[in-house]
Amino acid sequence: MTEKRMTEADPTAVRVALWRAMHVELDAPPHVLEDDVGLRLAAPDDGWRQRPDMDPHATRRFRASIVARARFIEDLVAEQAGHGVRQYVILGAGLDTFAQRRPEIAARLRVFEVDRPGPQDWKRRRLVELGFDIPDWLRLVPVDFEAGASLWEQLTGAGFDATQPAVVASTGVSMYLTREANLATLHPIAALAPGSTLAMTFMLPIELVEPEVRPATEWAHKGARAAGTPFLSLFTPPEILALARGAGFKDAQHVSAAALAQRYFAGRTDGLRPVNGEELLVATT
Repeated sequence: MTEKRMTEADPTAVRVALWRAMHVELDAPPHVLEDDVGLRLAAPDDGWRQRPDMDPHATRRFRASIVARARFIEDLVAEQAGHGVRQYVILGAGLDTFAQRRPEIAARLRVFEVDRPGPQDWKRRRLVELGFDIPDWLRLVPVDFEAGASLWEQLTGAGFDATQPAVVASTGVSMYLTREANLATLHPIAALAPGSTLAMTFMLPIELVEPEVRPATEWAHKGARAAGTPFLSLFTPPEILALARGAGFKDAQHVSAAALAQRYFAGRTDGLRPVNGEELLVATT
């Protein structure tokens, strides 16, 4: 891995931030998520809207999925904060901007953003350059998994209290891990304090994806392989629920793209709705 790659944002994280920005720029209100901070962080070249992966029509339903999952998780965090939960862990935080956009909720929590050291150092610098404070309640936690670092040891060192409940979010990660690695990730989260909640995305097998978006999904699979980061785990909803329960969660639920469409896109006249390729697991301890 080059030094440049080690010290800049992950391309996938940038793509997510740009799709979130495109939702506000191109899709009619009401917007599911208002996020221009990620675009400011990414600071792409002027021609970014002409990139093939930014095609307004081809990516329409994928960007709907991105904003739907983010809105769902933020609503979940707000709900749990209302119930007294005071810790929020974002695994693979990338260009997440919850802390900057929703300080009225985030300041009531201790927010832990976990990412690889290089991209996280880059994000810290960009936040400072843009004039954003990094308050005491926001903890940027670098974890170098390749060097054998322990996620939970690093979190504890950053002030995470395993005796208190937390919300843990993991989006766009599970497909890159083997089934065994996913299970190993789930076990310690299932052992967190009672009242903790995990919200995790997972990818469906291609045969379960809606026919109209299968070609784009297959293109994404090929692109991931070509980039050296192939998708290793695809789950049916019963399989992901069984995995969570096998890890020790007391309860596990599947939140489908259809459920997200009903919750956030009902009544729209433009037909915008999320694709069902990547859906959500919500599990509680």
